[in-house]
Amino acid sequence: MNIQTIKDIRSCLSLELEELYAPPEIAAMTAIIIQQLFRDSGINIYAFPETHVTVRQAARVKEICRELRLGKPLQYVLGETNFYNCSIRVNESVLIPRPETEELVDLIIKENRGYRGYILDLGTGSGAIAIALAVNLPGSRVTGTDISEEALAVARRNAVLNKAEVSFLLDDMLYPSSGLLKDTGIIVSNPPYVRQSEKTTMGRNVLDFEPHRALFVPDSDPLIFYSAALKIAGQVLLPGGRVYFEINEALGREMLNLLTKAGFTDIGLRQDLNGKDRIIKGTKNG
Repeated sequence: MNIQTIKDIRSCLSLELEELYAPPEIAAMTAIIIQQLFRDSGINIYAFPETHVTVRQAARVKEICRELRLGKPLQYVLGETNFYNCSIRVNESVLIPRPETEELVDLIIKENRGYRGYILDLGTGSGAIAIALAVNLPGSRVTGTDISEEALAVARRNAVLNKAEVSFLLDDMLYPSSGLLKDTGIIVSNPPYVRQSEKTTMGRNVLDFEPHRALFVPDSDPLIFYSAALKIAGQVLLPGGRVYFEINEALGREMLNLLTKAGFTDIGLRQDLNGKDRIIKGTKNG
């Protein structure tokens, strides 16, 4: 298809993707793609659909179509996504930040306005959580850890991009170093929590492209990373400090039991916007 205008971009994407995505998904992706293509142009892309595109822009649209037809997630195709008003670069070494994780961040920010202590983000990945907290809780001192050097490289670039003061450390949650921050007031984690048996319910765009190490846990021990995070909390979290976790929707009851046995109080299990158990929080008791 010959692409000459913004209107042609919409037509091309609709035609190329109609067998793979529902019309609302195509419309949403098209808006994001056009916004990226014309981000620095100053053109009102909605008011002027007849605006001409450059040869380079037209070629980029066709390249994007090819990658999307392979099942590659749009965020990886474009190399970036928006997360809690932060621009987050992503590649296949990090998970794509989800809207549910924005809900986790939103809860932490709302419950800790004016907080000026240490925050520890375990399994930081792209750094999205740590960066959003650093930007929105400017008095805090945020550290993110991850087992992946590649992920940390992405996170560090994202911190610079968003002018966020965040420290990043290479560390394994299951075998943490002794150098983690003492006197931490908040620990947050969105660790791997999808059971291996749940792979059959997942789309090809996730299974073929997103890092499995950041997604999956064994069915025999699906709470392995939460147990590790709570062990770290026992060592570095201040009395009265808080933990916040994103969780597997099917394991809310098990997580309530885990935090209770670890001695946490004020435990709260929250549902996401889709009505699924997704966030749990607790306060360290002594």
